[in-house]
Amino acid sequence: MREPFQAVRVSNQVYWVGAIDWGLRDFHGYATERGSTYNAFIILADKVILIDTVKAPFKEEMLSRISSITDPEKIDYIISDHSEMDHTGCLPEVIEMVKPEKVFASVMGVKALSEHFHLDREIVAVKDEEKLSLGTMNLKFFETRMLHWPDSMFTYLVEEELLFSQDAFGMHLATSERFDDEIDDSVLESEARKYFANILLPYASLVTKLLERLGTLHLSIKTIAPDHGPIWRRDVNKILDLYSQWALQRPTKKAVVAYDTMWGSTAKMAAAIGEGLKQGGANPRLMPLRSHNRSEVATEILDAGALLVGSPTLNNNILPTVADVLTYLKGLKPRNLIGGAFGSYGWSPAGVGQVKQMLQEMKIDLAGEPLKVKYVPDSDALEKCFSWGALIAEKLKEICEREP
Repeated sequence: MREPFQAVRVSNQVYWVGAIDWGLRDFHGYATERGSTYNAFIILADKVILIDTVKAPFKEEMLSRISSITDPEKIDYIISDHSEMDHTGCLPEVIEMVKPEKVFASVMGVKALSEHFHLDREIVAVKDEEKLSLGTMNLKFFETRMLHWPDSMFTYLVEEELLFSQDAFGMHLATSERFDDEIDDSVLESEARKYFANILLPYASLVTKLLERLGTLHLSIKTIAPDHGPIWRRDVNKILDLYSQWALQRPTKKAVVAYDTMWGSTAKMAAAIGEGLKQGGANPRLMPLRSHNRSEVATEILDAGALLVGSPTLNNNILPTVADVLTYLKGLKPRNLIGGAFGSYGWSPAGVGQVKQMLQEMKIDLAGEPLKVKYVPDSDALEKCFSWGALIAEKLKEICEREP
């Protein structure tokens, strides 16, 4: 009887046996409009190896795909490259069902899995650059701590020149296509950029070190199989080069203007600031927060040079939408940005001051004094907004010209 879900061949002895989450729309605050995949892989060597599992509700889909090529109970080893629950949610049940000879994880992975699931059985810790023989094939492990959890590691299948990269080089994208050469380039780059900005940005310096290390190891990599999204097989250097570029966060003339408004006054200010930015030679990207999710803002600032944030004052505070975005961005730790705070107010300008404080806490250099307008901006106030935008554009131009 044919299984309802089929495995997909990745290379001579490797198969994708993951699951597609068509309905996912939020991944702990990251808007996933295109859903996601939870990738798991089977290696059919002298030992049958399962690389990672899937989110708990998708266990049966994964087992069906495995059953389309082999009996799940023939799995000898399970390797956990990353202990986050979207890759280990069904791991305890799979271990109980399969009863593998061994389960492997990084040193920190053993600790994380123990604390997650309180497993009865031993998990074998593998060290950085340790090798594991599968008979006719060999695996090599590389710790990638804090990319993006302490337990994260890569598994490299030597004979196939295939890198299982867990959450690195992935994206949240639900498709029936499994490979990069089956998907439009614009979709690949857009979703990979969004993933980097919202997941890996806090660890950008570690990404640079990782890429440098991969270069010194002289690994020949023909295929990259991440835990989310398509498998890279057409041109692995494309995603490696993009990661190298994004990790540097070199400022450009793009200026992101993120704001919310109560009665339209702060929106009018934002529009005038945008015109001033444009006139001064910058590329403004206005993002009213009623229609732009926090993860969209994070994606836009990945290759920006300025972040300008506007809020009116509500009960002596900034608006909740603005607080949400700034709190989210603070955790992502963007670098190499200049910034500014602006907003309309009635009897208290406290909101603008709080925006300024949060930008300073993010270590964003303020390009000008906060811009405050009482109630509805008149033509003079809008002219000040225009000039403020033009001034920031000029400073942004100077910064970009200094960059190599």
